[in-house]
Amino acid sequence: MIRIKDDGTVVEREEYRAILAGVSLGEDITYSMEELTGLSEAAGIHVLGTLTQNVDKINAATYMGKGKLLELGQLCAAMEADLVVFNDELSGMQLRNLEDACGVRVIDRTILILDIFADRATSREGKLQVELAQLQYRMPRLLGFGKSLSRLGGGIGTRGPGETKLETDRRHIQHRMDEIRKEMEEVKSTRSTQRARREKSDIPVVALAGYTNSGKSSIMNRLLAAENRDEKKVFEKDMLFATLDTAQRLITLDDKCSFILVDTVGFVSKLPHSLVNAFKATLEEVTYADLIVHVVDSSFKDSDFHIKVTDKVLKELGAGSKPVLMAYNKIDKLGEEEMEDLYASAGMESVCISTKTGENFEELIAKIKKTVMAGVETVELLIPYDKGSAVSSLMSKIAPQEVKYLEEGTYIKADLNEADRGRFSEFIIK
Repeated sequence: MIRIKDDGTVVEREEYRAILAGVSLGEDITYSMEELTGLSEAAGIHVLGTLTQNVDKINAATYMGKGKLLELGQLCAAMEADLVVFNDELSGMQLRNLEDACGVRVIDRTILILDIFADRATSREGKLQVELAQLQYRMPRLLGFGKSLSRLGGGIGTRGPGETKLETDRRHIQHRMDEIRKEMEEVKSTRSTQRARREKSDIPVVALAGYTNSGKSSIMNRLLAAENRDEKKVFEKDMLFATLDTAQRLITLDDKCSFILVDTVGFVSKLPHSLVNAFKATLEEVTYADLIVHVVDSSFKDSDFHIKVTDKVLKELGAGSKPVLMAYNKIDKLGEEEMEDLYASAGMESVCISTKTGENFEELIAKIKKTVMAGVETVELLIPYDKGSAVSSLMSKIAPQEVKYLEEGTYIKADLNEADRGRFSEFIIK
């Protein structure tokens, strides 16, 4: 893509220049539009400005009123915009009519989020999930996507399965969707086998959940850094949807308290329903967790909104009854009064931390240990020498308080969870 400067020189330009548009039915959409700006920037879009309209009823044909639509077209021409991003999901007819009126490409919030996911997904499963969501979105909009689908090329809204020609019929798309679902079932089967193996080893699972850009990946990386395992770190960046593929790492603390830490994709308001459904296979790892660490950006002025969105999605996934530890992150950005208010409002099942400075991180670890080590009791075992494999198996999992080599066998005093007490019950003497 190119742009001509005022002096007549032509410069290459890779990023889109966009106007953001939103319609309000009486509610305050200020934050929603700010979030749309963040999403656009995360997709590599240069935001030129925003245009909003208050209406009593959505225009079925053009979404916004004719007068405001005329203003939007003029704004696009004056600011040399080549893209308009709408804050809500649009129908195929609305997309087509808006492109005709504005003279530039038009996408909606859903296309934008899907594009970010398509650009960032790295695993085979993640890519399949995004493609499925994109095809589910496009299926009912084949007619409305006339201009966009009739031309080949790259850009926002075209990643993943790529541009599809207008002639592509529903049967072809349905066939591809069926193929994807079949492949995802195979991946799901593999993950179920891995989960069964993990459950057999009785290693507890801790899942990080929360709004996008709240600091989930930073928490995982701090725990890995404590183990000097920098090679196992996950990608983190101060941007929306930095993490899309679920990451799992085995965390072993100094006292041999071990657990699987799962870093999940962040949530966002107005998350496309098709995307939630497509990513359920990945997000369902949360439902198998022994503890959910709900990470919150405490520096955000309306963090309660983020909490509500996350709680809503967790309930939809069937994880609403799981034990939850609230982790209020980014306290390094708070003032003294804000800190006092946060500590006053935070409950017992919460911790205020900073992944940037490490403040209160030991408290977070202690609270995680308290949950994953629940049911642990101190026992004494005497294992005969001809049962050496049992000694090896036990010692690989725990940090014994005491070990003695007696005439009858190996004496071990250690903290064991309920499962291990059952497994080694024949050797327990006290």
